Amino acid sequence: MKTLRILIVDDDPELATMLARYLSQHGMEVTTVGSGVEMDKVLTREQFDLALLDLMLPDEDGLSIARRLAGSLPFIILSARGEEADRIVGLELGADDYLPKPFSARELTARIQAVLRRRDHEPISEQEPLTYSFGPYFLDEGSHTLIKNGERVRITSADFALLRIFCAHPNRVLSRERLVTLADDGTRMPFERAIDVRITRLRRKIEDNPEDPCFIRTVRGTGYLFVPEGCG
Repeated sequence: MKTLRILIVDDDPELATMLARYLSQHGMEVTTVGSGVEMDKVLTREQFDLALLDLMLPDEDGLSIARRLAGSLPFIILSARGEEADRIVGLELGADDYLPKPFSARELTARIQAVLRRRDHEPISEQEPLTYSFGPYFLDEGSHTLIKNGERVRITSADFALLRIFCAHPNRVLSRERLVTLADDGTRMPFERAIDVRITRLRRKIEDNPEDPCFIRTVRGTGYLFVPEGCG
């Protein structure tokens, strides 16, 4: 079994050491850095499966770091800013999850595993295809990529998982509760509006006009409907 490599970006040495010790005891290989500059240096020479990112760093705002990580490395935001507005911003910037401080190491471990399950998910069933096409897009489960007109689209693991669910359930209205369950392996989202935030973010990736979507349509009072044919 592959050893998970986790990068902790947090300037609180006590917390970082405690988390590193706990995750190491659970079979993960952990590297800790205390700033954005240190993070960039480490990422140039090492590869990781997931990053844990504190928003309040001494040299750079964590949100700007989140923008750089989005689409290239799964990451969970760890922050003392626990208000809903801050969580929404974090998720919109590409975070795979958002965990407000204080939190339990056990819960963090569960969330890490949930995020990585989304990235390395197994097909829903042997009968289902591993590829989907809609409009100018081609989604490949096997390589975990989204292609538009031959060009790869940068997309987070959480958004990829959500889009895959829509592709697997075309022309069918899915409630928010159903989407939360399907997209997150049965785990609960960090807060009630998370699924709406993810859909808004996904629309920005695939819709020509996110304000008037063709592929992911809102069914008022019910949920969302994915139409592979778009508006054509």
